[in-house]
Amino acid sequence: MDTPNRLTLRLAVESWPIAGSFAISRGSKTEAVVVVAELGAGKARGRGECVPYARYGETVATVSAAIEALRPRIEAGLTRAELQEAMPPGAARNALDCAYWDLEAKRAGRSAAEVAGLAPPHPVTTAYTISIGTPEAMAEAAAKAAARPLLKVKLGRDGDPARIAAVRRAAPKAQLIVDANEGWDETTIEANLAACASAGVTLVEQPLPDGHDLALARIARPIPVCADESAHARDSLAALAGKYDAVNVKLDKAGGLTEALAMAAEAERLGLKLMVGCMVATSLSMAPALLVAQTAAVVDLDGPLLLAKDRPDALRYEGSLVHPPTPDLWG
Repeated sequence: MDTPNRLTLRLAVESWPIAGSFAISRGSKTEAVVVVAELGAGKARGRGECVPYARYGETVATVSAAIEALRPRIEAGLTRAELQEAMPPGAARNALDCAYWDLEAKRAGRSAAEVAGLAPPHPVTTAYTISIGTPEAMAEAAAKAAARPLLKVKLGRDGDPARIAAVRRAAPKAQLIVDANEGWDETTIEANLAACASAGVTLVEQPLPDGHDLALARIARPIPVCADESAHARDSLAALAGKYDAVNVKLDKAGGLTEALAMAAEAERLGLKLMVGCMVATSLSMAPALLVAQTAAVVDLDGPLLLAKDRPDALRYEGSLVHPPTPDLWG
């Protein structure tokens, strides 16, 4: 039997079909596989969801094993503060950290925002992603989404100037941001940035590979450039100065809401604009990120919009406007 002061851990792996497919420069997928951690204390339950990040060698098996390895310490009373030292940043810690936040809120009878000392969250406008493909296919997808105020266009292969021009023609009124997913190099970046500028793009994410991005400090950047794969936890941010104008904070990279809030504060201190992003996942992944998104210049939390279906008590999306979660979902 659960007791009020004893934590219990439950772990689940879930698969959520994607509507069609989701494609970036590194490949495509047709389902979102997530790991859900649930912490219990008495009758209270807190949940957190993560997506193993293949770019950093994470798999469902390694993330699940990392959480299971911590089970004895969790069930012996490990705190959220202690979790930050017990696990490195990454998806496994994200699932647990967000479960701790949810549990703290449920036990206190307050919202997670109140527990964090934040103002009540308000709805925010999210980007909507256009997967990489042929210029014709991307233009068709963009035309269907042209009424949305903000489109995120996946690039990162040969022929990107034609792709972004096709998207702009298909969605002439939408604000465009671009994510190259490390797909450009020093020989293509200036031409690709110029093509994006010509198309009225307002931000370009991670054009060069992490560790090979020094050219960003040497070239003229006609558009603000945002670090994604080059940004991890808060100790990685200082090295971005001079190369990047913004940073994309993702809870699966940061290792949870606790570190993501700290990253947002550090980005502000360094003069970097804040973007809040996500993996393709359910509303349970997006809900904690909405607290960080309150102060972000760019919000990209469209993961559930790309799924064939979302979980019960999902976030409410009105077009591209996403509303804060109800306690039945998280926080």
